[in-house]
Amino acid sequence: MPALSRRDFLALSTAAAAVGLAAPARGAMGPNDKYDLVIRGGEVLDPSQSLRARRDVGIRWGTIEAVQEAIPAERALKSIDASGKLVMPGLIDLHCHVYPYGSAIGIPADELVQFQGTTTVVSAGDAGVNNLAALRRFIVAQTRARMYAFVHIANNGLSAFPVAELHNIDTAQTEACAMALAENSDFLLGVKVRMSENVIFKHGLEPLKRGIQACEMCGWPAKMMVHIGGVESKELMSQILDLMRPGDVLTHAYSGAPNMSSVFTNIVQDGKLLPAALAAKQRGVMFDVGHGGGSFDFTVAEVAIPGGCAPDTISSDIHVFSGNSPGIPFLPNVMSKFMTLGFTLEQVVAMATTAPAKIISRAPKIGTLQVGAPADVAIMELVEGPVSFVDTRNNRREGKAHLKPIQTVINGVPFGRPYQAPFSVR
Repeated sequence: MPALSRRDFLALSTAAAAVGLAAPARGAMGPNDKYDLVIRGGEVLDPSQSLRARRDVGIRWGTIEAVQEAIPAERALKSIDASGKLVMPGLIDLHCHVYPYGSAIGIPADELVQFQGTTTVVSAGDAGVNNLAALRRFIVAQTRARMYAFVHIANNGLSAFPVAELHNIDTAQTEACAMALAENSDFLLGVKVRMSENVIFKHGLEPLKRGIQACEMCGWPAKMMVHIGGVESKELMSQILDLMRPGDVLTHAYSGAPNMSSVFTNIVQDGKLLPAALAAKQRGVMFDVGHGGGSFDFTVAEVAIPGGCAPDTISSDIHVFSGNSPGIPFLPNVMSKFMTLGFTLEQVVAMATTAPAKIISRAPKIGTLQVGAPADVAIMELVEGPVSFVDTRNNRREGKAHLKPIQTVINGVPFGRPYQAPFSVR
């Protein structure tokens, strides 16, 4: 038998793991067995099953055991009354900053749960090679929310923020980044790079090229997450788009931030969508919102979306600065803004559940309420009535409804009442 390359070995290992995730072993439930928790009376909205109907959700041993029209009250050890509320898969935030104490802008992921309904979060470049181990050992290991990460191409990550991490291109060490990817393929998704002029100065495409090279060296199909907004020139924006590969993520896709010369150099220029943006979308580049405190402009979205560049995923870019900004970029609020832009409730829920689950290669394991999946659940209220939304450039739009988080369950254990005894999680 010929020797396997590292790439082949990792591919086989990933495939084997995927089989295990898709068909988890669960003990058969007898007619007298009780559910650990039943979420009853809510309107289940699960895009992964094209389901929107009143259902009870039965949870046992940390997994979804049943989604039924009614589960008898005597079958539940504990219950949550979700009458009049939406019951959806736990939200997945593809772009947030959840590395407190190691990144200058990070918030503890579990502190965000009550505001976001997020059961899975992705640290978007908080850590570089130099402080990645601390993220893994001290943050991921003790966080209830599921956490994945893009490692920053700059070896110091965002630890020096607001000092730009890529003015000195020597901090972008390709081989070291590739090694980090190779050694942490279970929780890393790929490489993050910020391509704004005020971050990379005059280095052009070089930071992105180094990130792609690290992805291609590491031995598994790592993705790029590319931050835009105020890139150096109009030409550079098209060159960035042209270099991105299918499956890579363009974040802050609807940014209206200008460059250092106050020129608007993003995917909409002079009121028109860049041909390179449409070409990138058509070949499989993923468009992510990444609202943040300065990276979402209604006027850009209102040109790009009808032009063929609708978002694939909705994310918050929540961090210690954006969380205090007038745009209020908590994930349910950002989803509500896209309902105001004409997307349906089902569409925005899919963009924060099933779509990011596929991008992070964890579907159908998470982002779903299918029987056998981990019991990650977000309970929300659809509050109907006039609501005013503001973007990061003080443009205002009026909406008719917004999503309000009520309660979140991760791995079958609620945040708050009813408390589990003994209190234990995965």
